[in-house]
Amino acid sequence: MMETTKPAPASSTNYIKTIIAEDLKSGKTQEVVTRFPPEPNGYLHIGHAKSICLNFELADEFGGRTHLRFDDTNPLKEDTEYVRSIKEDVQWLGFDWDKLFFASDYFEEMYDRAVVLIQKGKAFVCDLTAEQIRETRGTLTEPGQNSPYRDRSAEENLDLFKRMRAGEFKDGEKVLRAKIDMASPNINMRDPVIYRIAHAHHHNTGDKWCIYPMYDFAHPLEDAIEGVTHSICTMEFADHRPLYDWVIAECEMECVPHQYEFGRLNLTNTVMSKRLLKQLVDEKVVDGWDDPRMPTISGLRRKGYTPEAIRDFIRETGVVKTNNSVVEEKMLEHFIREDLKLKALRTMAVLNPLKVVITNYPEGQSELLDAENNPENEAMGHRQIPFSREIYIEQDDFMEEPVKGYFRLFPGNEVRLKHAYFIKCEEVVKDEQGHVTELRCTYDPETKSGSGFTGRKVKGTIHWVEASQARPAEFRLYEPLILDEDMAEGTSFLDNINPKSIETLQGFVESNMSEAKGQDKFQFFRHGYFNVDPKQTTAKKLVFNRIVSLKSSFDAKGK
Repeated sequence: MMETTKPAPASSTNYIKTIIAEDLKSGKTQEVVTRFPPEPNGYLHIGHAKSICLNFELADEFGGRTHLRFDDTNPLKEDTEYVRSIKEDVQWLGFDWDKLFFASDYFEEMYDRAVVLIQKGKAFVCDLTAEQIRETRGTLTEPGQNSPYRDRSAEENLDLFKRMRAGEFKDGEKVLRAKIDMASPNINMRDPVIYRIAHAHHHNTGDKWCIYPMYDFAHPLEDAIEGVTHSICTMEFADHRPLYDWVIAECEMECVPHQYEFGRLNLTNTVMSKRLLKQLVDEKVVDGWDDPRMPTISGLRRKGYTPEAIRDFIRETGVVKTNNSVVEEKMLEHFIREDLKLKALRTMAVLNPLKVVITNYPEGQSELLDAENNPENEAMGHRQIPFSREIYIEQDDFMEEPVKGYFRLFPGNEVRLKHAYFIKCEEVVKDEQGHVTELRCTYDPETKSGSGFTGRKVKGTIHWVEASQARPAEFRLYEPLILDEDMAEGTSFLDNINPKSIETLQGFVESNMSEAKGQDKFQFFRHGYFNVDPKQTTAKKLVFNRIVSLKSSFDAKGK
């Protein structure tokens, strides 16, 4: 089980920041160079956002630079769609790279460095299958077994490696392995594979190559070639650091970067693996990488999250060296509420409409009422909203037989309409099945909001929209995609998909929403913060994604 953690205080120590400051002070580092190195095999998620913020903000703070580099060493899983989306996500978060690189830019130099290893007797061509390599790798308590091909001469290895490059062998027929120590207590150092054959078209190099470097070989070389000073990665790579250092040293790289690890960011009620996220997309559990239920940056953006909220959330989680910790999703929700409370227009929307006819309001007449746009931000001003004889209210704002403590509308009861008048329910209209279809009410013209009326008080205030000019809208309400419960043995995360992760409702919004466009954000009275869906909204129909409800049991101190 992962441990659910509270956020680190905003002032918590960033140990990598301390190291960088010391390196600059001692002269070990002249200029800070970091990099964000995603593999273009999927869309970025909130965990990647932490790495993006960490790398770019550390370099910015110390006057350095950050590279965006695509680790495109596996053509079987990579696509230009992912390259495009990653660029878009990084820039949307508010960052821009100093230089853009691809690992494939260095394939020739990587090949030459592999040749150096072979000439030094530090690498050999192995004919074992992938399964045989696994079987002879050993365990945490038992050493591995040397490959029968380990003692090939440098000349034979060079010849075979050149023939691998020339395409003479099939996929999986041969690999190039580093020659380190099969008895090493660190399994990553037991003659790891550093090149494999893959007859596949590469999105950047086309069909020029049929052999590709493995990540653990390519990554340190990329850092060294680019002059990266501080190579920042997540904790699962800590055991790979000796191999990282070995590759740089044995390949005789002029620049010697250093690797530092931090605890990765996990969220409750979701999965944080591109492989699993891709499975959700491929099996159509969601409607794409940018589904608002996904923890991808594009999904969060479509749902309505802002880059400011995500950056503040990332900073609050801190930079620590821990494994398997999980941050509650409520913490992320807290920061979007904080960001939007002074930005979002406060308006009214009816998600489950019930028609109300105000019988004593003059037929054919209407008026404009004054409404403040955001009571917490006077600079946002006021708007005019129409009012007439027919309006819509929420179905759950009426109860024919009210329970104790219910102060909204019921037969004989009086409530205030937000920004408008007091109304009193006089009659309930039902269909043949007994369902309530309409309410007949009366209003008191003396009770207009802002008039200073003090004659009597009501306990309930409800929202509404004027019927004749209301704009039809679809509302999508989201719940967590994954139910965080202990899974039974033999089940997968797909068995824990929340069947109620999305609810779609058809209702109305105020007429002033006619000009709303994709990514516009609003706070709907009592319902929460909503975002205009940039993909599904059309000229004829608005579609709103609920970003977050209004209430939270979380505060910035994790209480």
